[in-house]
Amino acid sequence: MRPSKLLLPLLVAVISMGVLTACGSSTKASSSPTTASGSPSGSSGAVTGATITIKNFAFSPSTLTVTPGSKVTVHNEDSATHTVTSVSTGFNTGDVAPGGTMSFTAPSTAGSYPYICQIHQFMHGTLVVR
Repeated sequence: MRPSKLLLPLLVAVISMGVLTACGSSTKASSSPTTASGSPSGSSGAVTGATITIKNFAFSPSTLTVTPGSKVTVHNEDSATHTVTSVSTGFNTGDVAPGGTMSFTAPSTAGSYPYICQIHQFMHGTLVVR
């Protein structure tokens, strides 16, 4: 038998296994705000260290709850430079290059702090301090 005739059944088997595996996933997506640990923000409270990931021109999570004065790390997984800049007073990472990481200190006063990317102002997020 020629090698090309062997590859087709093998390819069909591999693709079928991938489709069956994907269909068997039981992961549920959640749209509720989360803490850095991934738990719903209403359940376990704030965290002392947190990460905001920038990917596909969006902040993830879009709402992050932290404790006052905690360190927040920003990781940019996009191919464009971004910022995490408080709309009012508070924090600004400055430019975060593609693949780069920056940190800032969350405000010490409890409250809700909306932020944007100064370069791409359609990108929005909220840092909740409590």
